[in-house]
Amino acid sequence: MKFLDEAKVYVRSGDGGPGCVSFRREKFIEFGGPNGGDGGRGGDVWIECVQGLNTLIDYRYRQHFKARKGEHGMGSNCHGAKGDDVVLTVPAGTQVFSEDGETLIADMTEIGQRVRLAKGGNGGFGNAYFTTSTNRAPRHANPGQEGQEMWLWLRLKLIADAGLVGLPNAGKSTFLATVTAAKPKIADYPFTTLHPGLGVVRSDAREFVLADIPGLIEGAHEGVGLGDRFLAHVERCRVLLHLVEGTSEHAGKAYKLVRRELEAYGEGLADKPEIVALSKADALDPDTLKDQLARLKRAAGVKPLVLSAASGQGVQEALRAIQAQLDAQDAPDEAAEPAEPWHP
Repeated sequence: MKFLDEAKVYVRSGDGGPGCVSFRREKFIEFGGPNGGDGGRGGDVWIECVQGLNTLIDYRYRQHFKARKGEHGMGSNCHGAKGDDVVLTVPAGTQVFSEDGETLIADMTEIGQRVRLAKGGNGGFGNAYFTTSTNRAPRHANPGQEGQEMWLWLRLKLIADAGLVGLPNAGKSTFLATVTAAKPKIADYPFTTLHPGLGVVRSDAREFVLADIPGLIEGAHEGVGLGDRFLAHVERCRVLLHLVEGTSEHAGKAYKLVRRELEAYGEGLADKPEIVALSKADALDPDTLKDQLARLKRAAGVKPLVLSAASGQGVQEALRAIQAQLDAQDAPDEAAEPAEPWHP
C-alpha cells in the first residue's frame, strides 16, 4: 500500500426534497382538504476515525463525495425519505482544513470520533403545512433547501509514542526493523526511506508505537531534499530518539544540524524529551568511537547511548530509555511538569 499524508477532497451534502401540493379526493368523504407531505432532508457528509488505516491513499483515486438528495413529499401526508449520508473514513491523526489550508475544522485523534462536515438541506413543507383558518386550500409548497458544498484538505499526522529523527542513512530504518515487525526498505545509501513508517515495540512486557521519518538535511525547513513535510508526523510523538551516525565526519556537527532543523520547524519539536544515541557503533574502531562519543556529548550536553541495530548493541538500553520517558509522562505527579531529559 502506498503512503499518502495529504489529500484534497470535495464534499457536498444532499439537497432537501421539495414539498408536495396535493388534495384529498375520496368518494363519499366530504370536506377533502390539502394533504401534501413534506420533503425529506438531504443526507449529511461525515468524517469518521477508524482503526486499521495509516494512510490517505483512498482519496488519491476518489476526490468527490456527494450525499443523496431527500425524497419528494407525496399525497396522503406522506413525507419524503431522508437522503443517505456519506462517511469519509480516515486514520487516527487526520486533520481537516478548509480550502485555504489554514483554518482547522476537525482534528481526528481517537478511534470512533465522528464529525459532521456538511449538513444536508431541510426538506420543503407540503401544502398541508400552510393550511390556516382563512386559507383552507393552499396551492403552494416549499422547495427543499440546498445542501452545503466545500473543498477540504485532509492532512495526516501519524500518532506514535516515540519518533526516530536524524540525518539520512543514520540507521533509523534498521533500528525500526530490529525492534518491530515493520519491514522498511534498507540500503547503503541516503534517502532510502521516502515515507514515514510505524511499528509496535514490545519490550519488557510493554508496548509502544515507534515512528520512523525520512532523514533531514541542512535547509530541510526551506524545502531542501525531501523538505520538512514529514516532521509533522513526529509532532504528536511524546519522545524523540535522535540517531547520529557514528561513521559521519563529525558526530557533534551532525547532531547540531538536525537540532537546527527541528528548531526552525517549530511546533514544539525542539522542546520534546530527547534520547541521543550514536548509531553504527559496530563499524568504528575503539579510538574513533571514543572521539565520536566525546564530540556528540559536547554537542548534546548529555552522555549518548552507543547503538548498533545490526548487531543488537545498545538496542535494549534505548528501548528502556524510551519507556522510562513514557512512564514518567504517564505518572500522575508528572501531569503538570514535563519529563526531564533522559541521562544514561
